[in-house]
Amino acid sequence: MTTTTLAVLVPLLPFLGAAAGLLLGRTAPGFVRPLAVLPTLAALVLAVLLAARQGGGRTVDAVTELTPTGSVPIELALHIDGFAALVAVLVGCVAACVQIYSTGYLRDDPRYASYAALVSLFTSAMFLVVYSGDLMVLLVGWEIMGICSYFLVGHYWETPEARAASLKAFLVTKLGDVPFLIGLLALATDAGSFRITKVLDAVASGSLDHPTLIALLLLAGVAGKSAQFPLHTWLPDAMAGPTPVSALIHAATMVAAGVYFVARLLPLFEASRAAMVVLAVMAAVTMVGSALAALAQDDIKRVLAYSTIGQLGYMTGALAAGDRGAAVFHLLTHGAFKALLFLAAGVIIHAVGTNSLAAMSRMHHLRDRVPDAYWTMTVALLALAAIPPFSGFFSKESVLGVAEHVATGHTEHAPGAAGWTVLVAGLLTALLTAAYATRLWLLAFRGRGAEAPDHGRQPVVMNTVLWVLAIPSLALGGLAFRLLPDWFDGQDLTPTLTTSVLGTGVALAGGLVTYAAWRHTTALADRTPLGAVAAHPEGDAALVEAEAIASHKPAYGDIAYATDPSDPGRLLLGPLHRHAAVGFHLDAVYTTLFVRPVQDGARLVRFLDREVVDTYVRGAGTLTRWLGAAVRRAQTGNVQTYVSALLAGTVVLAVAAVLVATGA
Repeated sequence: MTTTTLAVLVPLLPFLGAAAGLLLGRTAPGFVRPLAVLPTLAALVLAVLLAARQGGGRTVDAVTELTPTGSVPIELALHIDGFAALVAVLVGCVAACVQIYSTGYLRDDPRYASYAALVSLFTSAMFLVVYSGDLMVLLVGWEIMGICSYFLVGHYWETPEARAASLKAFLVTKLGDVPFLIGLLALATDAGSFRITKVLDAVASGSLDHPTLIALLLLAGVAGKSAQFPLHTWLPDAMAGPTPVSALIHAATMVAAGVYFVARLLPLFEASRAAMVVLAVMAAVTMVGSALAALAQDDIKRVLAYSTIGQLGYMTGALAAGDRGAAVFHLLTHGAFKALLFLAAGVIIHAVGTNSLAAMSRMHHLRDRVPDAYWTMTVALLALAAIPPFSGFFSKESVLGVAEHVATGHTEHAPGAAGWTVLVAGLLTALLTAAYATRLWLLAFRGRGAEAPDHGRQPVVMNTVLWVLAIPSLALGGLAFRLLPDWFDGQDLTPTLTTSVLGTGVALAGGLVTYAAWRHTTALADRTPLGAVAAHPEGDAALVEAEAIASHKPAYGDIAYATDPSDPGRLLLGPLHRHAAVGFHLDAVYTTLFVRPVQDGARLVRFLDREVVDTYVRGAGTLTRWLGAAVRRAQTGNVQTYVSALLAGTVVLAVAAVLVATGA
């Protein structure tokens, strides 16, 4: 089988599986699970074979023109380099794990057939984005992922939260897609082609007339798809969907597409220093802001959602430093441990029986109830916090290393200001990441909230997937920088001493400070009697809450709490906590600037339609009715009346004729 055939089959198999699953979901439900799992597994095997054949060597290019489209042709093209080969393996691995996991997680869901088909279609679209060598074909996969996310996030459409989240995800990402499409068209006009190779040749030759404008337009779409500031607000709300969907979106599809797109066209962005600075600032604000927000969240999935936003910020930061190798390296390791984090969170949610108990403040010593989730999530959190030798350490250190390289002026691929921005923000985010990872671990597995009912042991297939993903979360980073340099353009990914010490040092400091804060708040809660307002870190509000629900919660020491009193996030953030908990009010700002004006405009249009246009229409009809009534009154059926009217009219006409003649 040729390499081109393999590449075509990889996105085609999940697509066919999705189509068959939709067609047979009602008539032959027994085939739904095999049709969900087997095509995705087959695509994964073919993606691995393709990566082995490509071997990080010569880029695989193939092209055919479907139909003439004018001066700028649209072609069905493949462009598979080492980055594309590795990212495709990641997509296939995570998608297969999600499909297998979902057979247990959603085993009683009546809409499993449509769910599985949409996941397969989602996977096929991401494969298309990864392998496509034509920007218009890439856009097809880009938009299919958008509509799939709309349906999957809104899977539980009976709940208002899911409906609102799916609509928000669709609208916010489309807000970025509009300038993205304009940027693609402008890029093709300047380069004379949608082919990625020809676009890069045009960039290299300096024949682009508007590189800065094009790059900024494209960044708007990237910000929407990869949830970067300021278009990141849809991702935390998307947690209303099933947890396996969250794992797929956050680890291998959708949000990874934007980062991968910039990595593919990085020379275009490097052609504009302004675009690189904008990218660096966007990454820095995203990293720090999302980490602070994660430290204040109570819902375990929202913590992980903000964590994804921050880790994507690391990737865009590496791209802002002009290094796509570090960005894709972190994309790979993050895909492994973030998928594990979400699926382990799904096991926790499954154990307590309902999504509403995903609040960490209401979790009570879950370590013994979910041992598989406990151990595997511990591995994933250590990888997230970038503690050596876990995979996140190597990839995050590579990002900090390239930022330090740019900041000290050792490269001309990016301005020094971009390097310093990414480096400082990256170190601060490493501190905060370790802090919220430690907080999540403490509250989830050593928490003292109200104990939820035990819904029994989770399906074996769910726990098995966790252990499968724990392997790359532990070892992928260490293996990649030794075994895969050819796939990263021959780049040396070995950690450097300075950034390794700095990154690990701040991460350990963040974890230790958070643990100390947790011990302090725990001890304070144990010795604070109910009614001692002044001594409690939350003040009057906490006392009112505690007294109001005292009869519905277990007691700890001298005080009873419905929720965990030992949350260190409040102590660490202080007055910033209430702002970070709501994402620094960015949704409220958007509501004021965009939502309300649109609603007011809609109300004005409705008023004009009802009170002006409808009034005119109703008035025209009323006038016609009045005229008809007047004419109807004259139709009496009396011949004498008609003759009299005729004679009167004749007299009037005669008098008028005489007057006219006299005047003449």
